[in-house]
Amino acid sequence: MADDKKNLVTEILNVTPTSTKSFWCLDISEDENDEPVYFISYFVNILESKFKDLESIGIERDNITIWKLYEYDGQCNMEFDPQDLLKLGENGITLCISCWQKDIEERNYPLGHSNKN
Repeated sequence: MADDKKNLVTEILNVTPTSTKSFWCLDISEDENDEPVYFISYFVNILESKFKDLESIGIERDNITIWKLYEYDGQCNMEFDPQDLLKLGENGITLCISCWQKDIEERNYPLGHSNKN
């Protein structure tokens, strides 16, 4: 995405991106001790009234993706509000989720097996 288009996205959405290196990006960081962040609602609320303006600069709804990046220790569970998922679907926005386990010093063994004696 060209820099001038990234600047237009910033103006339209009226939020400061966290990155514009390769593409326009806005992220939210959340620690495990923080209150939950309802990220789908947060992002959809930013976008919902701006789709026509985004389309006028060539950004279609199917160009918009919301990502949940999640590092976990132990078990990975996620729960999403049905209304949030409905809003995503109605607006044609893709939700991607990527999970990975936190690094563990003694991780050079198959999952479920310990290398401790």
